[in-house]
Amino acid sequence: MREWIFKMRGGIWTLIFIAILFMVRGSSPEIITVSLAVVAAGQLWRCWSAGVIGLYRGENVKALKLATGGPYSLMRNPLYFGNFIIGLGWSMIAGKWAVLIFAVSFYLLYVLVIIPHEEEFLRSKFGSEYEDYCSKVKRFMPVKFDIKALKAPVNWETVKRSEIHTVISTVIGTAIIIAVSMCYD
Repeated sequence: MREWIFKMRGGIWTLIFIAILFMVRGSSPEIITVSLAVVAAGQLWRCWSAGVIGLYRGENVKALKLATGGPYSLMRNPLYFGNFIIGLGWSMIAGKWAVLIFAVSFYLLYVLVIIPHEEEFLRSKFGSEYEDYCSKVKRFMPVKFDIKALKAPVNWETVKRSEIHTVISTVIGTAIIIAVSMCYD
């Protein structure tokens, strides 16, 4: 089941977006401005994470090496954290119930299903190296901040190739949510 959900995560993310969209009932310019900043921060975080990991995207979990630098030195799941920030920004435009429903949906989908599926793969592929990494770095919350660890090389070709779909989807999704919100003013 986890493998199937992992493969379908893009489509499920689209369903979450549509649910948020149906909850939009108008927002103030101030909330839209803050929400835009939140969405942009989430997308920038994703780009940085994609550039450090080097290889991702696909229907199956894969890894050539264990990413532990850059944002991966702060948390084990920075790409999903970026998703959370983007979804939070979208749901802020839709209102407090949308924020709550999004947060619960994200928890159910990512924390209980997708992340454990990936962790199982990483544990089997990297063994004690992954276990050691898990003992030092939490899933989403930084334990310590080491500026040297953030200096991981970023492969901008990987960002361009693998994150362009997400950037386009984020821009279009954000524009749609804002347009719908403005229809209610």
